[in-house]
Amino acid sequence: MALMRTNIYPKSITDACVTSFLLVIIPVIYYFELWVVLPRFYDTWSFKYLFHFCIGNFILFNICSNLIAIILTDTSISGKILPAEGGKDWRFCSVCESLTPPRSWHCSICNICILKRDHHCIFTSCCIGHNNHRFFLVFVFYMFIATVYSSIFNIQFIDAYVKFDSWVNLTKIIFPLAMLFLEWTENQLYVAFIIIVLLGSAFTAVLLYYHLSMILNGLVTPERKLKTSLYDQGKIRNLEVVLGRRWYLVWISPFLKSELTCDGINWEAMHSTKEK
Repeated sequence: MALMRTNIYPKSITDACVTSFLLVIIPVIYYFELWVVLPRFYDTWSFKYLFHFCIGNFILFNICSNLIAIILTDTSISGKILPAEGGKDWRFCSVCESLTPPRSWHCSICNICILKRDHHCIFTSCCIGHNNHRFFLVFVFYMFIATVYSSIFNIQFIDAYVKFDSWVNLTKIIFPLAMLFLEWTENQLYVAFIIIVLLGSAFTAVLLYYHLSMILNGLVTPERKLKTSLYDQGKIRNLEVVLGRRWYLVWISPFLKSELTCDGINWEAMHSTKEK
């Protein structure tokens, strides 16, 4: 069982700013989509309204709960019983003054070695590694679903309720920050939210494609330059390494248990065991 991190506070100004933005923008966009946009299309408490309202809350639940799981889950070597003499591909970290297992790398921001380290995420102010990789992937997946789902409604919302009747309004729409210097209205603020959501959908699409393809090929970010992964066991088994044996259920809730197939310390290099 993974331990909980004892220090969850951002270690850098960049982490603090980006994480704070994420923690603010998620509830703001949630309110905008479900309490401003959705009632414009359906009568409140009608079947269609309740249908989309429930889906929206299910998506929000998975976004928030997986985000919390990412931040709270300790994926470092701290508290792990490591052998005095490592095996093949083990390295000595002079900063941590400890032998570290294969696929572990030291993070200069977190100032500790991370098991199967993928990258340091500025949106969560922590590293993505062996124990929280599952939550990160599902979090990105639901952020993508949320932004695309919202954008479908937002495009219709703009077409129906936002007027392009002057160069001032057009300027504010193309350059949302212009509302700080020009006369602004509530609708212009809505347009700014819509643009943020559109940009978010593009960004999360790239993130989801990149990380999912890496996972399916048995790779983490530091290994991306390798032509062949030593740890590629086939797409399904690669998914199990990250998402656990019940990988098909983790998309429902982060509270569903899914045992990982590796402890993040003892890795078996496999060169040609891809499932066909």
